[in-house]
Amino acid sequence: MSDDATAERGDGERLSTRDSLLAAASALMRSRDTLGVSISDIAAEAGVNSALVKYYFGNKNGLMLALLERDLSLSITQLRDLVAMDMRPAAKMRYHLSGLIRIYFRFPYLQRLLISIMRDESEEVGRQIAETYLSPIAQAYETMIAEGVAAGEFRPTDSRFFYFTAIGACDQIFSARFVLKYVHGIDEIDDDLRRVYVEQTVGLIMDGLSVRR
Repeated sequence: MSDDATAERGDGERLSTRDSLLAAASALMRSRDTLGVSISDIAAEAGVNSALVKYYFGNKNGLMLALLERDLSLSITQLRDLVAMDMRPAAKMRYHLSGLIRIYFRFPYLQRLLISIMRDESEEVGRQIAETYLSPIAQAYETMIAEGVAAGEFRPTDSRFFYFTAIGACDQIFSARFVLKYVHGIDEIDDDLRRVYVEQTVGLIMDGLSVRR
């Protein structure tokens, strides 16, 4: 079977078989709020034979690596473009943080998948992921914070730790959705809730980063 073979999704959209398997894995992890989805479930969701997972990805780990690449690649390109834009540092950072929450809203499993792969795969794979995806984020933060300090908008801030502050705050509500369910009775994070979370979370981070007037 060639890479341009197609499979029919439930919504009628025609995707390549490879992309259909990735979309199925993503949909199942979103709906079940877990990384623990089986090859057979992914294949059934995609409407294809489970043997095609091995054909396209080698195994489930290969599929998960490909899904991580699918979900992160465009975001890294957009972040590089943002850093290069002629914008005030505070506006640039606010735009980035809002976009980061939108990414986690779309792919709520993303940070868990990233950590799982880096923890459980080989050191070579972990280093490759760090070089391809994490180092560009760290470099972007270093650049944006330095620009903000130079412009008098940001307090001197260690960009190494800012990475954990930003990623942790923007992702946490999605990684821990069960807290919303069992503590606050909220079963689903809808777009209205996302907007409220963006406003509060971005505001808190920017208040801590900004020079006090």
